[in-house]
Amino acid sequence: MSKITIPVPAEFNFETNFQFLQRSPKEILHRIDKNRVIKLLKVGDELILFSIRDGKNKLRIDFLQNEPSSLAKETIKLFVEEWFDLKNDLKPFYKLASKDDLLKSIVKKHFGYRIIGQPDLFESLIWAVLGQQINLAFAYTLKQRFVEQFGEKVEYEGQHYHMFPLQEKVASLTHDQLLALQFSKQKANYTIGIARAFVEGRISKTKLKSLSLLEAKDELMKIKGIGNWTANYALMKTFRHPDAFPLEDAGVHNAIKNLLGLKSKPSLDHVKKIFKKYKGWEAYATLYLWKSL
Repeated sequence: MSKITIPVPAEFNFETNFQFLQRSPKEILHRIDKNRVIKLLKVGDELILFSIRDGKNKLRIDFLQNEPSSLAKETIKLFVEEWFDLKNDLKPFYKLASKDDLLKSIVKKHFGYRIIGQPDLFESLIWAVLGQQINLAFAYTLKQRFVEQFGEKVEYEGQHYHMFPLQEKVASLTHDQLLALQFSKQKANYTIGIARAFVEGRISKTKLKSLSLLEAKDELMKIKGIGNWTANYALMKTFRHPDAFPLEDAGVHNAIKNLLGLKSKPSLDHVKKIFKKYKGWEAYATLYLWKSL
């Protein structure tokens, strides 16, 4: 069994981020096994099963089945760095937050917490669509059924490990196949439509990466089912745009209400005024406000 290691910055806490990955018992795209996270990815034709564990100032990546190619190892390394946002220097954010009445106690309590991203833009968009207008528990149920039915998998030590369905597979599905999983007609339509947009080249991570936030958002919102909230979510979780944050998000409003001791949720204008202080770090301010809930 081969391994690689990835150095982590001082502003990274494995345990805090590990807890985030355990937020749902129905999560199917990684498995928590004692003190490690196990995940399956595909690189070219290689299905790579690997684990991540804390290695004191570094992350240790163990490859659990076949010996991966050099390209696959490098791809996994880059994926993990992106997944845990390891290349982002949070020192300026912590300096700003330490002087802010709203954030200072939260960042002190949860120091080292990072935006656990979704490097796969397709997965990020479909997950956002699945979560629209339903509770989080049922969104995880839908994702679990969707991944089990249409994603690739491997077996290791008696457990199955799953990969998010490929765009080409989803683009070829019928609406009835998704309705059978309890997708609404709207979610089925949006899911297949987004997959077809990827397959037809109307949207891609590479294409959006070169665009500004507003340009990227405009491109995403041309796709049926992707509104402002969904576009912001994907741009935050996949591209780390610092100002791609869901300003209308109920969780943000509730967090501000609780932290300021307000009798009712703040107005949108009040939220905008608060977030002016966080220019360049809006996504991380959002993350910590969510964490306070």
